[in-house]
Amino acid sequence: MDLSAGQQKALFAVVVVALAGLGIYLLAPGSRGSGQHAGAAPTGTPRPAPTAQAAGAASTAPAPSPTGSSSVNIYQWLPFTQQDLARASAVATQFAVDDNTFTYKDSAASYVARMSGLITAQLGQKLENSFATLSLAQARSRQKQISTGTASIDSLRTFGASSITFVVTATQKLSGSQGSRQTGTQYAITVTNSGGSWQVYDIELASAGNP
Repeated sequence: MDLSAGQQKALFAVVVVALAGLGIYLLAPGSRGSGQHAGAAPTGTPRPAPTAQAAGAASTAPAPSPTGSSSVNIYQWLPFTQQDLARASAVATQFAVDDNTFTYKDSAASYVARMSGLITAQLGQKLENSFATLSLAQARSRQKQISTGTASIDSLRTFGASSITFVVTATQKLSGSQGSRQTGTQYAITVTNSGGSWQVYDIELASAGNP
């Protein structure tokens, strides 16, 4: 059933509230990651156009009034299943971890190879080019940098028929000859579903997109 723009906004608001209340799969702790993006996060990658987003605006479309959280199946209103959401969030989190994990001994190819299966070929090429940037490569080697960290999903920003954008915080612990430091960066990570497999299509600073 096709929904009007107003109904989509109202539906998304209900979905966000329900997801927050039920705590379903939206907070997936990572095991490692880096806050210094190995190369500048690509910002020119086209992103799939979402069909709904949290707008917070009032709508005349009636919102369902659940009588109890245990009886609500919000996935009947969504273009993806509960399992899809779990897989997509896991991919987004693991990508943020792998994207931010490296050592000064890594080549651009080995760095991107760790993300094999998690990212599209187009994004992989952008990340490889960024990691190989001469100034960044020289700094990693000269300072013998080793980066580890964690990543966690903060929220679901937008979704469409075959794409979901998550807001993810990557926390980096970077050590080297100049000491250690820890930083956190928030990204908007878009994953797409192709043939039942979720892959990261785009990453940009969360502040660069819609809040």
